[in-house]
Amino acid sequence: MRCKNCKEKFEPKTFLQKYCNNEECIRVFVEEAKAKTWKKTKAKMKADLMTLQDYLKLAQITFNKYIRLRDKGNVCISCQKLPKKENAGHFWNANNHWNVRFNEDNVHLQCEHCNTFLSGNLINYRENLLKKIGADKFNLLDAEAKKTRKFTKEELKEIIDIYKKKIKEYGI
Repeated sequence: MRCKNCKEKFEPKTFLQKYCNNEECIRVFVEEAKAKTWKKTKAKMKADLMTLQDYLKLAQITFNKYIRLRDKGNVCISCQKLPKKENAGHFWNANNHWNVRFNEDNVHLQCEHCNTFLSGNLINYRENLLKKIGADKFNLLDAEAKKTRKFTKEELKEIIDIYKKKIKEYGI
């Protein structure tokens, strides 16, 4: 076997030994192990410092990315035109209706113009949403939107994981 650092041949004393007993190679091994340990520690510290708002922001970004992938190639739900810039538009506002913030029936592809400049173009959105999901689902969504909801860090972590997996299914 060859040493990972100096590339000299050596006889390993253990199954996983990748470095020879040269002093320089041992120093490189120790530094590599320290760097690996520090990377894990830093990732844990960073996760521990994340607030509920940080997780909420990350969950919203991940969810919106999934919606844009799910509806890619479709027309804007409000104006029925192919969007130049794609947004994930919420029928019930994400900031005021937390219970349906991550509900896939509440969020659809919207063009930048309708979502941002026309504040969602909600009259057309409602009409086309009714056609898309039907009156029964729309009424259930309406009832859910009126409920109050608070998320925990664990729930948001779960939402992030779910939508990261769904994004992977699209090959991204």
